[in-house]
Amino acid sequence: MAVRLNPNGLLVFLLWCVLGGISTNWELRSSMKEVLAELEKRRDNAKLGGGERRIDAQHKRGKLTARERIEILLDEGSFEEYDMFKTHRCTDFGMDESHIPGDGVVAGWGTVNGRTVYVFSKDFTVFGGSLSESHAQKIMKIQDMALQNRAPIIGIFDAGGARIQEGVAALGGYGEVFWRNIQASGVIPQISVIMGPCAGGDVYSPAMTDFIFMVRDTSYMFVTGPDVVKTVTNETVTSEELGGASIHTTKSSIADGAYDNDVEALLQIRRLVDYLPMNNKAELPELAVYDDPAREDLSLDSLIPDNPNKPYDMREVILKTVDEGDFFEIQEKFAGNIITGFGRVEGRTVGIVANQPMVLAGVLDSDASRKAARFVRFCDCFNIPLVTFVDVPGFLPGTAQEYGGLIKHGAKLLFAYGEATVPKLTVITRKAYGGAYDVMSSKHIRGDINYAWPSAEIAVMGAKGAVEILYRSELDDPAKIADRTKEYEDRFANPFVAAERGYIDEVIMPHSTRKRISRALAMLRNKASELPWRKHDNIPL
Repeated sequence: MAVRLNPNGLLVFLLWCVLGGISTNWELRSSMKEVLAELEKRRDNAKLGGGERRIDAQHKRGKLTARERIEILLDEGSFEEYDMFKTHRCTDFGMDESHIPGDGVVAGWGTVNGRTVYVFSKDFTVFGGSLSESHAQKIMKIQDMALQNRAPIIGIFDAGGARIQEGVAALGGYGEVFWRNIQASGVIPQISVIMGPCAGGDVYSPAMTDFIFMVRDTSYMFVTGPDVVKTVTNETVTSEELGGASIHTTKSSIADGAYDNDVEALLQIRRLVDYLPMNNKAELPELAVYDDPAREDLSLDSLIPDNPNKPYDMREVILKTVDEGDFFEIQEKFAGNIITGFGRVEGRTVGIVANQPMVLAGVLDSDASRKAARFVRFCDCFNIPLVTFVDVPGFLPGTAQEYGGLIKHGAKLLFAYGEATVPKLTVITRKAYGGAYDVMSSKHIRGDINYAWPSAEIAVMGAKGAVEILYRSELDDPAKIADRTKEYEDRFANPFVAAERGYIDEVIMPHSTRKRISRALAMLRNKASELPWRKHDNIPL
């Protein structure tokens, strides 16, 4: 049976469908607008952290907020944030009534000059930046991503330690973060920037990273604060005196550098990242350079003073050797008798270690040995070639050094150079005496290319000390001693005895230093060296 439709009824039906659809779409669009508006509202709320009042307080202390720091550190618009809305789950001590999105740390990834880095920045405006279980989970996620994707991780610290209300849950979070620091060590670069308080358990994560930088007057690090110190030891001390940047860059060697404010510190971290490879298997970063690798500098020919006891500045040698005089020094204020830092040759990163005659005549002591050993091991971890400039009169004598473990500390540097498999170039500019000659990347501990300037002196000790031992019976006769001293100097106050034995590959003109280093590094670029299998070595810690 056929069904006949009324044309007018059909028109009404179609009109109803259309209008109903428009109404439904309008409702959907209206609903979506509300959802998007809610998302923006939640994001704006999360970005405020602890609120405008606490942000203002942060600024009054001369400090940036966690997000402002990330904006300066990373390339503009590159930051991708994770876990913006994550909150704690604590219900004790009234915490169930206080939930702030992000829970005191901002975490994610971005780029520094186009290269991926992972970052977390503690937010002091939220519960003083204290670490909770959820807070730790955000850091752990970023650590896992950094290690999995083999990219550097940068931690910005501004916090008061563990969140007391959470007890062992917070301590467990610390342990998980520490374990990840250990797993990442030697695999990806880890950098810590202390931009406020860093106390209690918070200090151990930075301590296991590769580099620590601080901000003068606004940052400090210590395991126990001034109040606890006062209670336990009856010492009255301020936070700055106990663990400020001046202490950790000059006395404890905990920090590798300090800067005047947050902005300067973050810009310098960007500069450091440019020197570092992404991971332990990545190629070295290579920048375009307009400095001729064969450039010669005739001023180096007259750098060494005629008087062997007169100092000169080894930094001048470094700056005239690296590309465009660009040198990023590590631990500049600690153990100034040795210089460590990064430069470039033909656009590629090199690690530089150099005795500094301007401080303690460039002698090796416990502090200098530890400082250099740590740097050498970092460079070896990340396949950064080592260039060593030598002017060392020996190890520092005295009871303070011997009681302080000079033997073991000196052995650390010896061990670090000996186990390093990266290309190792050595240039002896003047003195190389005693065991310190061996330790400073000599041919005997597998220096690849060992050069010497014509002014180099390679001997067991200086002429005066040697003559006083060899000719003790003639000490009452100044004329004879003078003759003996000249005889010793003629024999050993030059690099040719070592060159005759092959311990020096070439005696070079000082002005050609950059050219010779550049060519040697290019020749060694594909160096392959393997150590005997072991679970790990046992460096004399």
